[in-house]
Amino acid sequence: QVQLVESGGGLVQAGGSLRLSCVGTGRTLSSYAMGWFRQVPGKDREFVADISWSAAVTYYADSVKGRFTISRDNAKNTVYLQMNSLKPEDTAVYYCAAVQLYRRGRSSGTYDYWGQGTQVTVSS
Repeated sequence: QVQLVESGGGLVQAGGSLRLSCVGTGRTLSSYAMGWFRQVPGKDREFVADISWSAAVTYYADSVKGRFTISRDNAKNTVYLQMNSLKPEDTAVYYCAAVQLYRRGRSSGTYDYWGQGTQVTVSS
């Protein structure tokens, strides 16, 4: 089993930055591909970014490309999402997720493990 815990969310003004972290326990994350998703009330969970186990491959949703960066530090069992130039429409609960086989742009339903989420609120 893999347990995931997100942190780093908060309230930020439009144009600002936040860095989310996702720490894994139970098993090493180095053998898992990781993804970040977000969700607002009443809507489906939306793909944000993913990264292969070695960090050799990353993939982003068009809505965040050029503003967000996904990275990982396998020695720390941690995955990050650096979010720059934040917009009010980025407001959501952000979740990290893990799956053993990397395939870019995987839907949320194909991930095996999920964190509890961290709230990001961007004010205008």
